[in-house]
Amino acid sequence: MTPSEVVAVLAAGVAAGGINAVVGSGSLITFPTLLALGYPPIVANVSNNVGLVAGGVTGVLGYRDELKGQRRRLMRLGVASVFGSLVGALLLLQLPARAFQVIVPVLIALACVLVVVQPRLNAWLSERQGEPHPDGGPWLWLGVFGAGVYGGYFGAAQGVVLIGLLGTFLEEQLQRVNAAKNMLSLLVNSTAAVVFVLIAPVDWWAALLVALGSTLGGFLGARVGRRLPARVLRGVIVCVGIVAIVKLVYG
Repeated sequence: MTPSEVVAVLAAGVAAGGINAVVGSGSLITFPTLLALGYPPIVANVSNNVGLVAGGVTGVLGYRDELKGQRRRLMRLGVASVFGSLVGALLLLQLPARAFQVIVPVLIALACVLVVVQPRLNAWLSERQGEPHPDGGPWLWLGVFGAGVYGGYFGAAQGVVLIGLLGTFLEEQLQRVNAAKNMLSLLVNSTAAVVFVLIAPVDWWAALLVALGSTLGGFLGARVGRRLPARVLRGVIVCVGIVAIVKLVYG
């Protein structure tokens, strides 16, 4: 990597770590950055996943107060996240590389739509506050499992999906829902990262730079990310998502 490329990946990692802590779409920053630097899609995806684990840890630590009282629930839902992530990671490695290039542009487009509609989703969830959903039941478990499959295969905007699921099925304030989302996303990314480290083509320089950047970003996102203009964050995410789609489709 050239010095400018190192700075670009570090900066993308900081942005992704912060966005993951607050919104949950950080891969739409780092993945296109790695693609733009010439990394093959599979290598970019697995290296990005491994690198973002560190940012997930700092994001969880930043929301530790909101996690209090959720241990039993998260242990139950965490099983769904881990198993789902295993399935998604194995699908990524077993399906042909061409399948990834066809599927991922669709997933990125879906992720961009989810990011755009998130304010209305949050407003809808706020209106539903107070409806009793003690532990979410089997439907929430299955939904979290599906989000884990998605996250293990390609994790952009899995956090938005998880916020929607948890906010719908649980009687919790949105900040506590976001804290639970951070924990489950970390479990998904960590599980997939273990699989990728063992059997996938990880570029360790790229993963290290993303890890360093996302560690700082996760800390900053948990501390001050909620003060940043949400429209600006969403606009940046959508723009880089479009760049990634063009890069994947047209090379």
